[in-house]
Formats: sequence, C-alpha cells, structure tokens
Amino acid sequence: MEKQEILAIYGTEYKQMTKTLLQEADLEGRILSKECKIGIKPNLVAPSEASYGATTHSEIVAGIIEYLQERGFSNLVMLESSWVGDKTAEAAEVCGYYELSERYHVPFIDLQKDTYQTYSCQGMELKICDEVKSLDFLINVPVMKGHCQTKITCALKNLKGLIPNCEKRHFHAMGLHEPIAYLAAEIAPDFTVVDSICGDWDFEDGGNPVELNRILAATDPVLCDAYVCHFMGYEVEEVPYIKMAEALGAGDACWENVQLRELNTPKQGEYIPKERKVVEVCDAVEEVESCSACYGYLLPALWRLKEEGLLQNLTEKICIGQGYHGKAGKLGVGNCTRGFQNYVKGCPPTEEEIYEFLKNYTVGR
Repeated sequence: MEKQEILAIYGTEYKQMTKTLLQEADLEGRILSKECKIGIKPNLVAPSEASYGATTHSEIVAGIIEYLQERGFSNLVMLESSWVGDKTAEAAEVCGYYELSERYHVPFIDLQKDTYQTYSCQGMELKICDEVKSLDFLINVPVMKGHCQTKITCALKNLKGLIPNCEKRHFHAMGLHEPIAYLAAEIAPDFTVVDSICGDWDFEDGGNPVELNRILAATDPVLCDAYVCHFMGYEVEEVPYIKMAEALGAGDACWENVQLRELNTPKQGEYIPKERKVVEVCDAVEEVESCSACYGYLLPALWRLKEEGLLQNLTEKICIGQGYHGKAGKLGVGNCTRGFQNYVKGCPPTEEEIYEFLKNYTVGR
C-alpha cells in the first residue's frame, strides 16, 4: 500500500472486510517486530450503539485483533476516553468492547483513569496520557462523521481521545483546530482504519446515520481527513486543523493526491446528504469555547424544536461555552452560563434536558 493510497471495501461482513483490507494493505509488514506494543484506538465518544452513527463498530476492532493475533502479534491493547460528560466504561460496555477484551484477552484501557504528562509538542504544551506514550505502534479507528464545531471528525480529531479530560477542556478554550494539529504532529497514528459504515454527517454523538457500509484504510491521517472533507462536500480550508497539521509535517492535506483503490464495488449507489441539520440550526447559537458534549447535545435539541415549529419563537441567541463563565445574559446552556437569567443546568446537560427547557421557554413566550 502506497502512502497516497486509501483502500476501500464495501459490504456488511465488517470483521472479515477488515481482515481483507489489512491483508491488502500488508499491515503486518509495517510493524517492526512481533514484540511491539500495539494500541488500537476506536471512537467511543458516548454510550451509543454503533448503528446510531457515533461510535466505532466493534466488529472492525475484532477484525484488527484477529488479523494481528493470527500473525503472532500478542502485545495488544485497546485504549480510549469518551468526551467530557460521559464515562468511558459505560461507552465500552454499550459498544461491546469489554466483551471483545474478554474474548480475545486484549486489555481495554480507560484513559479517563490513566495518568498523564505534559509534553512540548513543537512549541505547544499538551497533556498526553502515559499509556499512549508506551506504545510502539498506534492503529487509529475513527468514525467518519460530522461535527458541530469542526464540520468533520475522522483520523486527526479522533486522537483527542488520547488526552485527559482537563486537556480536552483546554482544547476547546484554545479553539480546537490548532491543538488538534499539534497533537497529530506529536502522536500521529501509524495506521488508520476508518469506520465509514453509517456515521452521522451532522452530529458527533449520532442520531442521523448515513449508511455507506464501507471501511477505509490509510497510512497518512492528514490525507485521509482531506479526502473525507472532499467526500462530505467541504473544502479542506473549512476544517483548519487539516492544513495546520500539514504545516507541522503530519501529512499531506491535498485531497487531489489521493489514490482511492476500491477492493470491491458497493451494492448500493453512493448517497450524499444534500442538507445538514447542523447548518440549519447553528445560527440560533452564540458559542464561545464550548465543549463538544455540551454543544453536541444542544444542536439536536434545536433541530427537534425546528421540526415542531418552535425554534422561530426564539428571538435571542442561545449562549454556550466556557467563555461565559462569570458573565450575565438572558438565555444560556450549561453551568458555564449559570449567571444568566435563564439557563439549562448541567455539565453537560443532556439533549433531552436542553430540549425540554427550551421547549418550555419558547412555548411560554
């Protein structure tokens, strides 16, 4: 497999598809020795089944583990931390990763419980979990999906699950894009397997899955994300961390350089959503340094209000984010806006809590 290639395979037998993909990519030949400590990093953003469009299908990780174990690699770990506001252990249970751990005798490491150190990453100080730094080879297994703040999330942003919660909050305070790029330059994955089965193209935490039944493999995470941008209808410049990562030497940000090699052909035609819910409701929000979980729960709640014809009753912006600490206002979401006249309690509040609060607020107007 060449550096500029992205391999694609289609179907519904996800474990076998993954093994076929890895064999074609010669993953075995990319790992220096059988003794290498190999980390497998899925996306378990929240306790949500993979069919919902937010988390990595466990069958893909099962395929990776079987492929490696059949070739004599035994020093394997799975590792992940969910977003701030959810517990990794709950996500791992719901998504079947503890069952995988027991079946294949591969530890699952909850990085929310891991220790961490601060590293100078090309001049930017970032906290990274210790278990990550102990790896010899990192296999990144993101979900190709949309994101309420960065438009897309795939190979590069998935690395954010390798840092402690305190650093995740710091990322949002810095605006996400720059620290994501610097993190990718520091701990770039050695190989990426993309779950492009049914990711939600609107929201990071799922709910509106787009069925493609496809798995991708890439060696350049920056090029992978550039391709995903193009495939999902965005210009690479609309997702600034991709070009930033390229400038830091993490990979190639030119999607035109991608050589897509399909191992088979899809049974169904390519489906590209023509509208994005996140775009249709984000104008109602005034966001400053918000965490993904809080913002990610707000937008689906707003979409529900829009469908019910209630969103039009809001005449003021809904404020959200760490930037509103200690400030006053009229309408806010999350504990960061506790100084506002009206706000939804929680860190983060759930989608249902936000929906019910705003519904009552708009109906009463």
